[in-house]
Amino acid sequence: MSTVEQTTPAARNGTEPAPSPLVSVVIPCLNEEENIERCVRAAVQALERMEADGEVLVVDNASEDRSAEIAAAAGATVVSEPRRGYGSAYLAGFAAAKGAYIVMADADLTYDFDEIPRFVADLDAGAELVMGDRMDKIHPGAMPWLHQYVGNPILTGLLNVLFKTGVNDAHCGMRALRKDVLPRLDLRTTGMEFASEMVIRASKEKLRITEFPIEYHPRGGESKLSSFRDGWRHLRFLLVHSPTHLFIMPGAAMAAIGTLIVALVGGGLDIFGRTWGVHALIGGALLMIVGTQVLALGLCAHAYGTYFMGERDRWFDRARSRFRLEHGLMLGGAFILVGVVMGAVILATWISHGFGSLADEHLAVVAASVLIVGIQIFFSSFLLSILGLRRSAGAR
Repeated sequence: MSTVEQTTPAARNGTEPAPSPLVSVVIPCLNEEENIERCVRAAVQALERMEADGEVLVVDNASEDRSAEIAAAAGATVVSEPRRGYGSAYLAGFAAAKGAYIVMADADLTYDFDEIPRFVADLDAGAELVMGDRMDKIHPGAMPWLHQYVGNPILTGLLNVLFKTGVNDAHCGMRALRKDVLPRLDLRTTGMEFASEMVIRASKEKLRITEFPIEYHPRGGESKLSSFRDGWRHLRFLLVHSPTHLFIMPGAAMAAIGTLIVALVGGGLDIFGRTWGVHALIGGALLMIVGTQVLALGLCAHAYGTYFMGERDRWFDRARSRFRLEHGLMLGGAFILVGVVMGAVILATWISHGFGSLADEHLAVVAASVLIVGIQIFFSSFLLSILGLRRSAGAR
């Protein structure tokens, strides 16, 4: 846990505490001595023009230059966060912010601080998260073509498909939110994926999200963004927070296709006018087993998200209200029983043939597959029940 150290530009006189400001402008900063003074002064001037009581916080993220000193001289409150990371800086800034509204912007001159009143106006009108949309107002040279035409559209599109956020630019660095929604968002990530986490959590909490176009200017100084590393971190974050799409849907598809193949080939039925051999049966059995395991992982991921991370999913909530440990044990036990019976038939046949050649390959593959699936269901039910102990403890 980091120690937050604040340096204010001037001490207040008197003993009475100062009133809380309306707006806190939070700017993360890592080695931005070329730009930070202009950013702070622009933010201060924007607050003065709108005649709002506000503060400008610069979160010094272990800079190795004079960024913190310059920011303080320009009129900002400097918050020190030694743990580097985009998310780490903002988490420290949010903790130090006193305003009812928090406006976020980068320290690289890419955003116009004169837009602050528009963000505040949307919050005043009832919005809980206000997003900037850069995509139609990108100045020449401001954004690499890979980000503009590939990375950002794909990641934003995937985010909208998985979480139905309805935003056009999920990774815009200029945005605003009400401070009182932060406990509901429960933001945790420390890297660049913090931008995605905020939008995803806001969507899951059904916050009122608005968005309007803003200009995006060429940055000053050297970029800290790593296209592929940070892009992968965003993609990884989207996938791990959507277990339905990562586990449940692929697992269900594999299990269904595998079960169909095992049933048809194991039953000796002709498919497409030909009889399929043991190799096709093994392939179907593999799909059935792997699909069942992936499904079980998806259910456990949903349970973990529900009981430990405060996630909510309607279909999972309905399922856990209707099904208990005993249902899973009965289903797994039924599969195990069928597999054991098939194995007994194979053993009886082998004995009746005088312990000769064991030639029931098809039945053996089916029996082994059904037995494995039964064992998976049986013990996965126990794991789900163990995860659910948190719910039982919280209910007492």
